[in-house]
Formats: sequence, structure tokens, C-alpha cells
Amino acid sequence: MSTASATVERSAAARRSLEGLALGDAFGERWFPLFRPPRQAYTEIRARRIPPEPHWYWTDDTAMALGVLRVLDRYGEIRRTELALALALGHDADPARGYGRGMHALLPRLLREPSGWPGFSRELFGGEGSLGNGAAMRVAPLGAWFHADLDRVAEQAVRSAEVTHAHPEGIAGAVAVAVAAALSARREQSLDAVAALTPDSAVREGLARAAALPFTTEPWKAADLLGSGGRVRADDTVPFALWSAARHPDDLVAALWTTAEGFGDVDTTCAITGGVVAARAGVEGVPAVWLERREPLPGAGRPA
Repeated sequence: MSTASATVERSAAARRSLEGLALGDAFGERWFPLFRPPRQAYTEIRARRIPPEPHWYWTDDTAMALGVLRVLDRYGEIRRTELALALALGHDADPARGYGRGMHALLPRLLREPSGWPGFSRELFGGEGSLGNGAAMRVAPLGAWFHADLDRVAEQAVRSAEVTHAHPEGIAGAVAVAVAAALSARREQSLDAVAALTPDSAVREGLARAAALPFTTEPWKAADLLGSGGRVRADDTVPFALWSAARHPDDLVAALWTTAEGFGDVDTTCAITGGVVAARAGVEGVPAVWLERREPLPGAGRPA
């Protein structure tokens, strides 16, 4: 395959992943109490009743994934200072997208001094760095981009994470999701394989538990056992989202409903699941009404 053809292929895989990530993000956001009470939300999810609102807006998950993909499109790799600026510009353009407190503290500093990311990132949370799910929720398109080389996937995922998440758990979560997206794009999805390529961490331990959990398990039970983002930590978010993706590797809609049943941090878990499954399946099988309601991505209308 020529270099030009390879570039087109990896860009297409990354765009598929981004479309699914944004759909999962916007779909998941609709189930928060701001839009419907928890009991009503869970009843509607179990009944597979789609949110009736005409517009499903995506959140910081997608805003930051767009920053990652812009850097890849421009440089073909992660350049950390450039990524720091891209993420900061996204926040500056619309800080009301649902960013966590750590990012509200960090990203304005990166806007002023993007090259200061090594120190700024480590200073978060009392000098421990963030172990949250922010690096994981934005990284699936990167995994799809580098899917031909799993070692490169892991290395680039680390680089993408440490700009904002210096804690090893935050980095491990990003590696796990990137590897899962790469394997999905290769049609080789396996939770055991994801765990094997994830750094030694609580995230990896959670993935091992997820790999041993039968897909016949009710999603609410799987979320109870694995965590579904309620603690906003990578190890409490990534294993369940990737279990949902592995449960439905070719069916994005089914994967998102399964993930939503876990409740918790629903926009983030659905964004992760969506980005992984769409790296393989795209959004072609998604009902048109879902795609019409999802907020368009910059530079594109409704996905084909």
C-alpha cells in the first residue's frame, strides 16, 4: 500500500471512530437528571425508547477528541505541545461543554503557555496528576488512526494522555481504549488482548475482570461489578465501556443501549464504547433519526 493510501485509510478509520464517539457522547448525555429523572431514564433505556429531544448535543468528550484528531491530521502523530494548545483552544471556544474541574483549572493555563504542560499536568490533584477518564474518553480515534501498529498505538496514547493526565491510571485508561479501538478497526477485538497491552494498573485489573465476565451478564450487573464512571476514574470507567463494546462489536446501537443501562457517567462510557465500535462498524447501521439529532461535527454535516 502506498504512503498516500495508508494515510487515507487511517484517516478514514479515525473519522469513523470519531463519528461513533460523538454519537455515544450526545446520546449518553440525554440520560442525565438534567434532562429526565433517573427512574424515568432507566425505564426508557430498558424499553429502548430514544430520547425525543430534536437536538442531542455532545460534550467535552467530543470537543477533546476533535483536538486529538486535528493534531493527527496536521502532523500524523501526537505532538504534545500542539495537542495542549488544541485542547485549550477547544475549551476556550466553549467551556460550558461539561469539562471537569481539573480541566477547568488546567486548560486555561495551557492556552497561555502550552509548552508548560509537563509541570501543569503533574500539579493537578495535589501533585498526583489526574487519574480521571478524560484521556480515555477522547482517544479512540487515535487508536483507529494507528491501528496497523499496536506498539505505536500504545506509545501515541501515552503521549496524548500525559498532556492532561500525569497519573499512571489516567494514562493506562487511554492506552486501553486506544488499543481496543485499534483492535476493533482490525476486526480483532479481544478484552484479553487489550488487557495484555495495558500497563500494569487498576485499569488492567478491571479489564481482566471484564474479560472473565460472560456477555450474558445483565448490563446493570456488569456495571455494578466493573464500575460505570460514577467515581470519574479511569479504572471505574474503562473496563465496563470496553466490555459493552466487546459484547456488540458490529452493532453500534446495541452497544450504546447496553452501555446506557450501566448508568453512571453515561456520556463518557457511551463515548468510549461508541468510538471503539465505530472504528470497525462505522455509523452506517445507525437509524437516520439518531444521526439527524446528533449535533454535527465541525466541518461536516450528517455522516453518511
